[in-house]
Amino acid sequence: MKSDVKNEEQGWSTVIKPKDKLLSVDLGELWRYRDLCMLFVKRNITTQFKQTILGPLWYLIQPTMTVIMYMVVFGGIAKIPTDGLPQPLFYLSGICLWQYFNDCLGKTSSTFVANAGIFGKVYFPRMVVPISTVISNLLRFGIQLGLFLVVYAIYQIWIIPGQIHTNWYALLLPVLVILLAGLALGFGILFSSMTTKYRDMSLLLDYFVRLWMYATPVIYPLSTITNHKLRILMSLNPLTGIVEAFKYGMLGEGQFSWGMLGYSFAFMVVLLSIGIVIFNRVQRTFMDTV
Repeated sequence: MKSDVKNEEQGWSTVIKPKDKLLSVDLGELWRYRDLCMLFVKRNITTQFKQTILGPLWYLIQPTMTVIMYMVVFGGIAKIPTDGLPQPLFYLSGICLWQYFNDCLGKTSSTFVANAGIFGKVYFPRMVVPISTVISNLLRFGIQLGLFLVVYAIYQIWIIPGQIHTNWYALLLPVLVILLAGLALGFGILFSSMTTKYRDMSLLLDYFVRLWMYATPVIYPLSTITNHKLRILMSLNPLTGIVEAFKYGMLGEGQFSWGMLGYSFAFMVVLLSIGIVIFNRVQRTFMDTV
């Protein structure tokens, strides 16, 4: 109390002090720094394709080339079924969601290491950086979702009119994106905290994420998993219910389950709580180890 009175007498407008609770997140402070967050968002967007010829067109080229590769390898050679759906639509539906999650996780996981120069010179809520990364990646997701909708319209109107049955579950898309963003943010800040001291964690994360995609129904439908134990194991992946819900809502095929979405939400809450605890602890002393 005396320190607060002393601060008021000296006319200080901002007092920087360590957080009292490891799980505390000052939402008011984050809101006050919203302009800085938007500056980081603009920085992330403009620097990603700086000095490139095609620029944002890479947002369309990359998923298109990936779909073609999946059609040749998994659809043509491996003969993996797609629940009777056109292969471009099936693969694009998974790529849109997975790429957003993958980009957010990869960039937020290097929060402390990549921004050590800024963190060491000026104070601002460190959580602004990973949040701005999650927001800036929405641009890429929106463009790739637009590509998916264009291909969807072509098939629905001209190629196989009326054979793709979209339902009202497609309205859950904002919820699915929030779940993806929350999971990516939770895993990202958790790994970013560990990489300040153990740099090889970033290599482990790259390897882990590559394997994770094959444990998520991106290139194959969940219906192809007939082994009961393996199916239960697949259901423990918090991304499984999200990807399947998107395919079910937009394409009418997939395994929709409120229970799986509820599990993904609960997993996200627990993960974010753990990530925030470790993030708050590491940000106090990370400059000594980075």
